[in-house]
Amino acid sequence: MTDTLTTTAAPPSAPAADSRALGPLGLLTVLLGAALPLIDFFIVNVALPSLAADLSASESVLELVVAGYGVAYAVLLVLGGRLGDLFGRRRLFLAGMAAFGLTSLACGLAPGAWWLVAARGAQGAAAAAMVPQVLATIQAATEGPRRARAMSLYGATAGLSMVVGQILGGVLVAADIAGVGWRSVFLVNVPVVAVGLVLAVRSVPETRSRRPEPVDGPGTALLAVTLLTLLAPLTEGRAAGWPLWTWLSLAASPLAAAAFVAVERRADRLGRTPLVPPSLLALTTLRRGLMIMAPLTIGFSGFMFVLAVALQEGAGLGPVRAGLALAPMAVAFFAASLAGPRLVARFGARVVTAGAVAQFAGVGLIMAAVWQGWPEPGFLALLPGTAVAGAGQALQLPVVMRIVMSEVPPDRAGVGSGVMVTTQQASLALGVATLGTLFLSLAPGWGMRDAMLVTLAVQLAAIVLTGLLSLRLPRGVR
Repeated sequence: MTDTLTTTAAPPSAPAADSRALGPLGLLTVLLGAALPLIDFFIVNVALPSLAADLSASESVLELVVAGYGVAYAVLLVLGGRLGDLFGRRRLFLAGMAAFGLTSLACGLAPGAWWLVAARGAQGAAAAAMVPQVLATIQAATEGPRRARAMSLYGATAGLSMVVGQILGGVLVAADIAGVGWRSVFLVNVPVVAVGLVLAVRSVPETRSRRPEPVDGPGTALLAVTLLTLLAPLTEGRAAGWPLWTWLSLAASPLAAAAFVAVERRADRLGRTPLVPPSLLALTTLRRGLMIMAPLTIGFSGFMFVLAVALQEGAGLGPVRAGLALAPMAVAFFAASLAGPRLVARFGARVVTAGAVAQFAGVGLIMAAVWQGWPEPGFLALLPGTAVAGAGQALQLPVVMRIVMSEVPPDRAGVGSGVMVTTQQASLALGVATLGTLFLSLAPGWGMRDAMLVTLAVQLAAIVLTGLLSLRLPRGVR
């Protein structure tokens, strides 16, 4: 293992028809496809109170609105990457984007809470078909400095989408366009998807693996069982009162994970094609990058959920003010993302460590503002913390994503991107399930302020873990 990462070791995979480069418009289009599902994961947070009132939805059903999307998305991502390698990534991207638009329309027109739950699950499945094709297309249709820039833009887009989603949700709910209220957070996707489809047809090249691998049925089923038995009880357990099925499900999850690993290794030994090839996980950069991505994303998604609930229900801020409280985070993230490639060129992967330090300081400043200013923490009091935390996040996520994919061969770009985005999405759902459950469990007895402070303290521990793990990354990132 050398100390330098490269994203240019392998040529683009493709027959002649696949060899067209991904131009600027095509890159913009696939990044739009990457942004939409992440925005939709967070845009719902600030819409939950008005959604609950309109549909008379219980707390457990509201959690299913969030969790159903996240679980379906996480469970099917690796399969989506494999299908893109097999049938063509542009084809799967177009199909996934069209399905995402239709399911968004179904969410926006939902006549009842359970209809919305079902539509959100279908929306997550559509996202799982679309998103793996983004990184796979970048990996297969770019090379050299263009690939490095595209990967940096992908990471920046992913992180910025998480913050923008929550801000946009607050603005749309408060604007109450045409009197549709919370439904606008879903209906807004429809015209965006229409534009995206037109752009994709014109600008995204078709790529596929030269050696397409068949779908691994047993592996797909066991991965689905592993994620479902972990995420379902964590998201529903608190609201349901932790019945027996939640504990049985949690106990079954590590057993399903062990069975998944055994089946994948056996398939590899027999010369078959496992869903997640062990040889892919043998890549040091991919494995270490995923180890950092998990705590990084768990902490951030839990932070965003807790902040949305606490500022609206605890501090009494409306959806717009609660969303705009994160505006400094979005601005700082964007600015740091622009500076990130130059910093990486000079300091390498140590930028990730510096980002963890900055994020730790930012969350600490937010805790100080909440401690001193509750129940009315002002925008100016929160501004330093949110800005510093956003900058720290921007110095970590794009670089880690670039490292994860740096040694993945283009022929396996769909599988590699599926594994990475599955880790990211499962961690997003875990963050809401664990930190969100902790916060909501403590709030009735401790009060919103103290529950929020305890939850943010747990996030600080996750940031420390991220920083320590980043020290194991190779110094050079080329």
